[in-house]
Amino acid sequence: MTTLLAAALYVVISLGSVALDQASGGGIHPWRLASWLASAVVAAAQVWYEHYRLSTAPTKTALRAAASVALGAFGLAVSAYLHSLRTPGANRVSIALVAWPVMTAVPAFLAALGITTILARLSPRS
Repeated sequence: MTTLLAAALYVVISLGSVALDQASGGGIHPWRLASWLASAVVAAAQVWYEHYRLSTAPTKTALRAAASVALGAFGLAVSAYLHSLRTPGANRVSIALVAWPVMTAVPAFLAALGITTILARLSPRS
């Protein structure tokens, strides 16, 4: 359940950032940085919940965190693909449906595994 909730939050945050970016004419703006921060908060909350509330093992927590990120990236890729269908002359970004989830899930897994391994050593659970 936390995996799907976090994935949905990633999609909402990302699409909101893209919408604000398009409304302003492009470029890096404070809300883009805020979306990165919001995504980091979602990731930290998920890892905290999995580790402390559910007492999930580090590997399983990392897999769930990576799955959330991959699902979120897939949702964003679907949105980009649908946008490319509505835009005349746009390149179809169907490779993104596979590439974006993989490119985001691997680093998310490694980061979550490292963080949860450290947490497990610093705060052993009974």
